Formats: sequence, structure tokens, C-alpha cells
Amino acid sequence: MLPFSPPRIDQKTIDEVTKVLLSGWITTGPRTKEFEKKITEYIGCRKTICFNSATAGMELILRWFGVQEGDEVIVPAYTYCATANIVMHCGAKPVMVDIDPKDFNISVTEIRKHITSKTKVIIPVDISGWPADYSEINALVKEPGMRDLFQAKTEEQKKLGRILVMSDAAHSIGAMYQGKRHGSTTDVSVFSFHAVKNLTTAEGGAVCMDLPAEFDCDAIYSTLNMKSLHGQSKDALAKSQVGAWRYDVMEPGYKCNMMDIQAAIGLVELERYEENLQRRKEIFDFYTNAFKNKSWAIIPAYKDDQKESSYHLYCLRIKGATESQRDAIMQGIFDRGVSVNVHFQPLPILTVYKTRGYKMSDYPEAWAKYQNEISLPVYFDLTNENLKTVTDAVIAAVEELVDGLKG
Repeated sequence: MLPFSPPRIDQKTIDEVTKVLLSGWITTGPRTKEFEKKITEYIGCRKTICFNSATAGMELILRWFGVQEGDEVIVPAYTYCATANIVMHCGAKPVMVDIDPKDFNISVTEIRKHITSKTKVIIPVDISGWPADYSEINALVKEPGMRDLFQAKTEEQKKLGRILVMSDAAHSIGAMYQGKRHGSTTDVSVFSFHAVKNLTTAEGGAVCMDLPAEFDCDAIYSTLNMKSLHGQSKDALAKSQVGAWRYDVMEPGYKCNMMDIQAAIGLVELERYEENLQRRKEIFDFYTNAFKNKSWAIIPAYKDDQKESSYHLYCLRIKGATESQRDAIMQGIFDRGVSVNVHFQPLPILTVYKTRGYKMSDYPEAWAKYQNEISLPVYFDLTNENLKTVTDAVIAAVEELVDGLKG
């Protein structure tokens, strides 16, 4: 079976991890700090801090900003559950909105309809690595009417004076938006380094801050670092210095720091990331060339004059297919020795949200895309022979199993 998305682990990665294991320092330390610095340089943002997951990073930003019970946070209905789960962890309400007809990302028109005086944060999601419409979203939250509607409760909210925009950029490290690396395109962007992501640290994530100039990002870094270490005033590296053992605990925090073992993997991945992106683009082009003349194929967008994807997921859609037909096509692909996936099941069909009153019928665009989407394998080590196996399997499964879709 051709796998869906294995990590790129080779001898160089193994050697760097081994160095950390033999160094005497394996938790948060010099390699984590170096990784944060290099991400900041690569992205072009003001400051970066790494955690053990993107989810943890997003939640800590919500908590830093003071999101609490009674608040609302706008999220797309089409995303992974983490985007909304973190809102509920803070006691706030996820306000789900539909996606844009032109892609898989949140609709700015729908965002506008759902902003209230309770809205504190908007979380756009870059599905498949394709950036959301940040220029429009940034402009929306800065409109005088939206600023007047905003009700600040905390010092951070008063200082910003408007809704915070936090990009769930789990898929999109390396993407471009209006000539800039994504991650320097809105207030905060959070990348994932989970095992299946383009750039992995096995588990992990990075919060990239590009807040307005009046915010001290070094101070925010220290606050987030403290929150990630049980509220402790010093991390292990600082405490290890001679005579520096004493510390304080400032609040009941969390435990979600990144380790140097993880950062060692990330440093290797980042060093060769442009090579990775180039190969992923070649894979996207291969798939597009194979499917572009098929009447049933809806090809995903991945480059235009404003945006360029990180080439994380190739979200092929089967025109006219129902959910059950899509599932049958996927089984046909599996039967031909190729692993595929679906990204994502919309939040309202999941029990945790369905039982809280969210209804899939309120999000017709999300349903329309979900029911006929199939994610194809994309990773560095795929050969062109492998890609031919994938495209042959997809074409055969569609044209054999679904009547009326030949072409």
C-alpha cells in the first residue's frame, strides 16, 4: 500500500537527534531557541515561540488575549476540531461560519454577518496550505464600525482596540501571500509541525507574532513561555545556570513546551524546506496534468497572482459525486494499493458540536465541498512512478465505480 503522508526521516535527521540525545540537554534549550530564531528569519515576522503542538500555541494566544466565558470566536465550519476546541477550553463560544464558494477557506462575507459585540477573535484556516483572504479580513476588523462594536475586557484587548486575527496556519508554512511569506500577514499565525505536515518535528507548533508596533513581542514571548511551563518564572535552561535555582510560579499554567529533540528535527527540515516545497509543487503539477481534461475533476487552486500554496494537500473534488459515491471511489482507490484521505469532516457533523446545536444544514458550501473531496498523497519521497500509480488508481476508481462520470 502506497502510504498517504509519511515523514521524511533520513540519516541527517537521525544524526542531529542523536547529537541532542548525547549532549546532556534534551528538553527546551539551545536548539529550540535556535529553531525559533530561524523560523522568525524565514517567515519575516516579529517573534516566534515554539510549543509541543499548534493547538497549544493557539490556545495560549487566546488566553493571553483574555478570551473567556461570554466571548465569541469566529471559526470556519470546515476545519479540524482543534480550531474550535481551543475556544471551548477557554469557556467561550465558537461561532461557525461557512466557507467561500471559490475555495475551502472561510468566507469574509460570512464573517461580517456573524461579528457581534462579543466577538474577540477571528480564526481563519488555510485549508491545504492555501492562504485565506487576510487582506480583506485585516481590513474588516479595522473598519471604524467594527472597532466601535468591539468591547475590550482586558489590557491586551484595550491596547489592540479591535478583534484579533489569529491564522490557523497549520498547513501553510512556506505559503506566499501578496509577495510575503505567510506568517507575517496578520496579527498572529500558528503553524503545525505534526508528523504529517510539510515540516515536522514529530509533534510541535510555532506561534509567529506580527502584532502592531505598540506590542512588545519579547514581553509576550516571555508571558507565553511562562504559561507553557506551569506558570513558572524560569525555564529549565535558565534554572540550570549556577546559583539560579530559585523560581516562582506566577499562575496555574500548562505544560506544552517544545523539546530540543523536536527542534533538532525541525532545524533539519527547515534547512531543506525549499527543496521540499519544490518537489511538492511538482507533485501538484503532475496531478493537475493527469486530471485537467477529466470532466469530473475539480482541480484545487494552488497559485495565482495573490497567493501561492505550501502544497500541503491536493484536495481533488469529484464533480457531481455524493458523499456515498465519494466513499465508494475512495474504497476503489484503496483496493488499488493507494492511501487517500478526506480533509476535513465539517465540524457540525461531529458529535461534540452536533450535540451543542450546530447544524450542517446551516453551512451548505462546507457540505458541498466535503461530500466530494479526496486528498491525494503528497510528500517528498514520492517518485513519478508512484504518482502514476496514484493517478491511474483515481481515474480507474472514478470511471469504474460512478456511473455518468466518465470523461
